[in-house]
Amino acid sequence: MKALGFLLLGIASLAAQSSPPNSVAVPTADGYVEIAKAAHAPAKDTKYQAIFDATRLAEKPTQLVPALNMAGSELNALAAVNAPLTNAKFVVVFHGPAVDGWLKNDTYRAKYGTDNPNLETIGRMRKAGVEFFVCGQYLAGEKIDARSLTPEVIVAADALLVLMEYQNKGYAVLSF
Repeated sequence: MKALGFLLLGIASLAAQSSPPNSVAVPTADGYVEIAKAAHAPAKDTKYQAIFDATRLAEKPTQLVPALNMAGSELNALAAVNAPLTNAKFVVVFHGPAVDGWLKNDTYRAKYGTDNPNLETIGRMRKAGVEFFVCGQYLAGEKIDARSLTPEVIVAADALLVLMEYQNKGYAVLSF
């Protein structure tokens, strides 16, 4: 019981030392909470290279695709410490059910009964230099008409090849 008390005290102490979430770069994504004296905090002079493997839809159609939310939250982390967003070389490749994140708003609304929450976020992240791809193999296999997707989409031949190519270039692969 004493150990539980120390754990709760430690959590309360950490919460008291942290700042409110900062979502200045991508307001629709999770914000970054600065933790005082934390190891591996975002650095202004570090270059970050990651490819986000987007395969899952959000739990609710009003939420962002998880990989999109995570990439956005990492941009928020860099913005919170005033690091230039050019330090983030991020790529998001969509395949599997996550492809619905690229549906035109009217198509998404017809399918899910709500506006597509991913489109605004994709637009903001594009302005920050994030690259996006959708798997052509998934589109073909599921018989998804590319015209049902937003016109800004870039269809790659194969998502797995995109993942391998960027990993070969030194990008961290983060799967959601």
